[in-house]
Amino acid sequence: MTPPLSGIRVVETATLFAGPLAAMHLGDFGAEVVKVEHPRTPDPSRGHGPAKDGHNLWWKTLGRNKRTMTLDLSAPDGREVFLRLVGTADVLVENFRPGTLERWGLGPEVLNGTNPGLVVARVTGFGQVGPYRRRAGFGTLAEAMSGFAAATGEPDGPPTLPPFGLADGIAALATAYAVLAALHARTATGRGQVVDLAIIEPILAMLGPQITQWDQLGTTPPRLGNRSSNNAPRNIYRTADGRWVAVSTSAQSIAERVMRLVGRPDVVDEPWFATGAGRAAHADELDAAVGEWVARRSRDEVVVAFERAEAAVAPVYEPPDIVADPQFQALGTIHTVDDPDLGTLRMQNVLFRLSDTPGEIRWPGRAPGADTDALLAELGLDAAAVAALRERGVV
Repeated sequence: MTPPLSGIRVVETATLFAGPLAAMHLGDFGAEVVKVEHPRTPDPSRGHGPAKDGHNLWWKTLGRNKRTMTLDLSAPDGREVFLRLVGTADVLVENFRPGTLERWGLGPEVLNGTNPGLVVARVTGFGQVGPYRRRAGFGTLAEAMSGFAAATGEPDGPPTLPPFGLADGIAALATAYAVLAALHARTATGRGQVVDLAIIEPILAMLGPQITQWDQLGTTPPRLGNRSSNNAPRNIYRTADGRWVAVSTSAQSIAERVMRLVGRPDVVDEPWFATGAGRAAHADELDAAVGEWVARRSRDEVVVAFERAEAAVAPVYEPPDIVADPQFQALGTIHTVDDPDLGTLRMQNVLFRLSDTPGEIRWPGRAPGADTDALLAELGLDAAAVAALRERGVV
């Protein structure tokens, strides 16, 4: 079947996660993504995390479904080739510091002069305007500035950062969403537009009503560890066999089932139990009851009992558990990909399932510049011109 984004060409000149992840999501659903990297300093993400036999494993996922091309955009010849390339594109995803493309004569005005329908997605730490716009910006800074770190961690501990690129991942989804919105608008106007996405903003939107809470009540969310200020019992509990389970009681009916299951039906009739906030105020009592009950049973026994009671529980998984889990298997969440370097490898599948036009992982991340010659030929450059560019270090 024809993927939903078939016929859309995305040029990606971004590095280190938010922009490349956004392009990956678009490529998963059929967009042709051309990853453009500097000939001598490719995307630093190729050197992050573990590797096998010299092949970076993170890049195998992050670079999937992308054609790779090397090009020095700061060189005059590179600029001309780039203008040819974006002339064939629908979307450009870039994350240079504000003013960099303009300094090279490749600002949005120039790009849209070459291609009026081009959507230019600019993904930076702090956005294109404001006093911080030229600062180095990464997801870690967004996790700090958004209030996420301040609200995360144990009550008597320091603010806590996530051990992975949470803000980048959220910004990537927001970027893909923004690109699709701009492409839809183009169907009516015939014109592309600029997407200005600051990584500090999407994660802030995910943190609930903390700004409104402060505005109206003058309070800020406290650090609660694995608890929640919205409901209880909600925590991570250790089982008799040394494993862990997570319990959630966001719905009133689930909270009632949990407390009956663990032998405390008496609390269900308490007036404070009728709201999530009331239960959260009595988290010590509720946590103690659930924790004691869980601690006397194995993880599997806990999960079976909760399932029978129609209460909400999940084991705390590590990668082997995820791969073996029958629900993930039924969904096809983990996909096996043929790789020319490593044989076969498993990775997370596309984000969601479409009934008629599903997405697909067509190939894992390729080496820098693997498609340079083919792409330059498609742009009309002959072998002699390509050789000249290579001799000057432009590609």
